[in-house]
Amino acid sequence: MEKLLYGDFEEQYTQYDTAEIAILPVPYDSTSTWIKGADKGPRAILEASPNMEFYDIETDSEVYKQGIATLEAVMEDSSPEAMADEVERRMDKILQDKKFPVLLGGEHSVSIGAFHAIARHYETFSILQLDAHSDMRDEYEGSAFNHACVMARAKEITPSVVQVGIRSSAVEEKHNIDPERIFYAHEIKESGDSTWMYEVSQKLHDHVYITIDLDVLDPAYMPSTGTPEPDGLSYREILTLLKLINERHNIIGLDVVELCPNEINKAPDFLASKLIYQILSIRFKQ
Repeated sequence: MEKLLYGDFEEQYTQYDTAEIAILPVPYDSTSTWIKGADKGPRAILEASPNMEFYDIETDSEVYKQGIATLEAVMEDSSPEAMADEVERRMDKILQDKKFPVLLGGEHSVSIGAFHAIARHYETFSILQLDAHSDMRDEYEGSAFNHACVMARAKEITPSVVQVGIRSSAVEEKHNIDPERIFYAHEIKESGDSTWMYEVSQKLHDHVYITIDLDVLDPAYMPSTGTPEPDGLSYREILTLLKLINERHNIIGLDVVELCPNEINKAPDFLASKLIYQILSIRFKQ
């Protein structure tokens, strides 16, 4: 995977040494169990990014001026464990260099290494998961590093895990799910107001790492995922939640995973790219 820049910025905004934001692509898709193609997600997001306007209307800002540098992709594919180790090493370097990390997956298992890297730098932090699936299996298909196990691994790193948008679980996951820290999609929709967003915030520590599986979105917005689930959240619901989280917490990193691009329909690629850019605009709004 050759190096691509997030956006099409002038040289002064894409140098790693001066950039505040570092994009780390991880085109990995070895444990997916239905539609393959998430390894093509990072490239699709990067290719869509130069075709957006870099002025964000909602924040009245141009976040690219903070410096957004795209790094060489993590190409480790020998095993999910080796991939997690390499992601941890690369993410740790980004954090050592005082950059804001944005990991582009790939399947959701790529987040495990990011969680470990964050734990090296923050004694206390929360992980906010936006996802259709709870991903709380102890192991799946013989691996504890399968994409279906990512949040079980997260709980081993920090007990402060909050799950939002969930609408698919296996009965084997129930013992790992904390009913006080999960916000099911049907409950969100039936609540009829935004109270649930404040309840999410109340369960988070000051420092928050955000992991977004794009299938948290309803397939009407995001059909390009390996395991789409009906009755998901809207783009606006996600953005409104993250605005609140940013107001009340310190967002310390972000990953966006599980885009499975469709050659015919490019709109989901642009959605993913826009979502990342708008989250960065919210996070870095002065």
